[in-house]
Amino acid sequence: MALLKEMTESDVLGEVIGSLDSLGDRDVVDVAVAASVGIARLEAVRFRAIGQLGRHRGGVSSVVQEVAFALSVVDRHAGTLVSTAEALTTRLPRTLGLMDRGLVDGFGAAKVAAATSWLSDEDARAADVLLEDRLEGKNSEQVRKAASHAAMTVDREGASRRSEHSRAGRRLTVRHGEAGVASIEVEDGPVEKVAAAYTRIDREARALKTGDEPRTLDQLRADVALDLLLSGQGGKSERAEVFLYMDLNTYLGVNEDPAELAGHGHIPASLAREIASGPDTVLRRIITDPLSGQVLDLGRDRYRPTAGVGEFVRVRDRECRRPGCHRPAQACDLDHVVPWQFGGHTNADELIDLCRRDHRLKDEPGWIYRLAADGTLTVTTPTGQRYDSSPPPLHEPRTADEPPPF
Repeated sequence: MALLKEMTESDVLGEVIGSLDSLGDRDVVDVAVAASVGIARLEAVRFRAIGQLGRHRGGVSSVVQEVAFALSVVDRHAGTLVSTAEALTTRLPRTLGLMDRGLVDGFGAAKVAAATSWLSDEDARAADVLLEDRLEGKNSEQVRKAASHAAMTVDREGASRRSEHSRAGRRLTVRHGEAGVASIEVEDGPVEKVAAAYTRIDREARALKTGDEPRTLDQLRADVALDLLLSGQGGKSERAEVFLYMDLNTYLGVNEDPAELAGHGHIPASLAREIASGPDTVLRRIITDPLSGQVLDLGRDRYRPTAGVGEFVRVRDRECRRPGCHRPAQACDLDHVVPWQFGGHTNADELIDLCRRDHRLKDEPGWIYRLAADGTLTVTTPTGQRYDSSPPPLHEPRTADEPPPF
């Protein structure tokens, strides 16, 4: 540990940073290259540590969540780190050796691991040998192509198996951006279906591109694709359920405070008002604690009493309560913090929203969940690390002596 601290906090590093302004372009590039070499070597250390954790834990899925917590990365990135670490420390030792020499970075190593993931251990090591002299100086796309070629070279009969494996991994993902936008993507879909889907979307978008249509073809393709996913015919808004949190003054246009869309994050007040003014929008009254900003009560006039607790918990939590997970509460399970069979109660004080994956993770050995009276969820991992989660307040908390905003 002392060595790693010396590598990352040394006086030499401080001197280099302090001298950058006085360096010429060539020297600045040399510094960037040297830094990249150092980063690659440290990434090799990180992969070895993650690989060791996986071996200690027996490779169970909770390793991914442990890494996500410890390194403050999203689950998908953590999964890539764990799978790459396992491959590098078992099947791809020469690629890991290239990282030790600063010749391949972590992103490139992940490309090698992914391209060879379908091979047997023996064939993966053979591909690793072929790649040892082919990766230096290559960018990530070149590394991917080289690794794919090496994989096919060592297992020429496995092309169909590789295709089957890749197509079996198809999935739909959502990536949230800023300023009220997000992306949806079908990953690893069958190429013939993806091509056919794009052809249909493009055809319908071009049919809508009449003389008085202000949208570009790119905009039309995106709109048609989303409307088709929502069972529409392209171009018209479809009804969907989302949770939008906005205070009354923002809704009335008195202020421009950002609103919150569950699962996405904050959006501008103008966009929130546009969404809230839709013809199918249903407005609900939420009462918050003025001192904490947390949800205290929810208008339930249209709901059966048996549905009230679940609706309250979903509105209160907004997203999956596992720290770092942002799946909207509507897509989550209501789960007892204290299991029902061990005396848990079905009330708002003991229920939380967990997505299906995190619901299952909670029941794995070594994971402990505790819900405090103020709604703070504390998750203790199998290594003893503790992480807290509480829904962000719907408005800025006020002090007890601060006058009410009316």
